[in-house]
Amino acid sequence: MNPISAKPSGDPEAASNASMDELLEFFKALSNGNRLRILRLLARQPLTVEQLAEMLGLRPSTVSHHLQYLAHVGLVSARAKSYYNVYRLEDGALEDMAQRLLARKTLSGAAADVDLDAYDRKVIANFTTPDGRIKAFPAQRKKFEATLRYVLRVFEPGVRYSEVQVNQMLSQFHEDTATLRRDLVGYGWLKREGGSGDYWRPEEI
Repeated sequence: MNPISAKPSGDPEAASNASMDELLEFFKALSNGNRLRILRLLARQPLTVEQLAEMLGLRPSTVSHHLQYLAHVGLVSARAKSYYNVYRLEDGALEDMAQRLLARKTLSGAAADVDLDAYDRKVIANFTTPDGRIKAFPAQRKKFEATLRYVLRVFEPGVRYSEVQVNQMLSQFHEDTATLRRDLVGYGWLKREGGSGDYWRPEEI
């Protein structure tokens, strides 16, 4: 089965692996200088192995090897003509692969098996006590954001809380509830209604 045209299954993990495999095959096909030169020549006109070998100063066996890989990923195709196989560039397939495999959805899907919370866990382990309280606010912004995400988890999305309730919930993490409350609101991770109204965590966070 052509790995570039293989369709991922409905299983998210399998789909992620399929996306990664397709990306690796695609970039591997384009990562070799001789294969790129072959594609450039075929973009001009269809050619045989022998013609390509003479033009590139390579052995026919070497050119055949590169053509087999390019055909394997669907970038070139061959048709028999007399005693030779004539190779042509599948330029439509190349454009389709580039648009599909380099789309944001595909690239993000290829990272679906990555532990996205690993950094936050490391920060929290360094800045909290065994009972979960924040020892000190990190000076670095990225680390401070990680502590805010750690605190944010106690708020249910869409549920409304009074300021008294918010302070009580934040006090389990640090005595400076004003700083935590202010920055959660500043980042938009907690919303506030009016000057002294309710607080809530947006659904999309």
